Amino acid sequence: MAARGLGDVAEKFGLGYVGSALTGHEQRSGMLVLPYLRPAGGPHGTATIRFRCIADECVRDEDGNYLAPTRKETHQGHGKYMTVPGDQPRLFNTRALITLGPFIVITEGEFDAMVWESVGVPAVAYQGTSSWRDHFIPPLRGFETVYIIADGDDPGKKAAESLAASLLNAKVIVLADGHDSNSYLHEYGAAALRERIGL
Repeated sequence: MAARGLGDVAEKFGLGYVGSALTGHEQRSGMLVLPYLRPAGGPHGTATIRFRCIADECVRDEDGNYLAPTRKETHQGHGKYMTVPGDQPRLFNTRALITLGPFIVITEGEFDAMVWESVGVPAVAYQGTSSWRDHFIPPLRGFETVYIIADGDDPGKKAAESLAASLLNAKVIVLADGHDSNSYLHEYGAAALRERIGL
């Protein structure tokens, strides 16, 4: 998280690490834990958990340097993420939906939502293009503007435009070629990222 510039927000999102897994969950050992926290919090404040591979052979180069945020990680032979069996797609960081501001950002992927939150912008994330659900739309209608952040590649632009078609208050923001929110923050800084949505 520190290599991605997100060390300061890791605690806010309740991130964890599977040091020793329970019986039957051994395949999650050594993975990053991404809890999906409910807005109200409390003792039952976690709606679900996703797990992300952070194995050295997948996230570091041959010299031991982290690939992200400026280079693509190499998750070969297995998925980058795992979910709890039977879980359904959800929005990440739903606490942002109850902020009092006039706008919110939508990203594809939890890390990118954390990036926007790290620069003071409320953000939610969906888990990938196939995970968007129509019931995510109503909570977004109360905002004056919903900024849909498109990664700077053709699939990212296409996904953002498709999503924008279902939201009358949406504006698609395309990042620079080859960038996602995390790499954009790393290269250009927090002020430049905020400027992408006019702040």
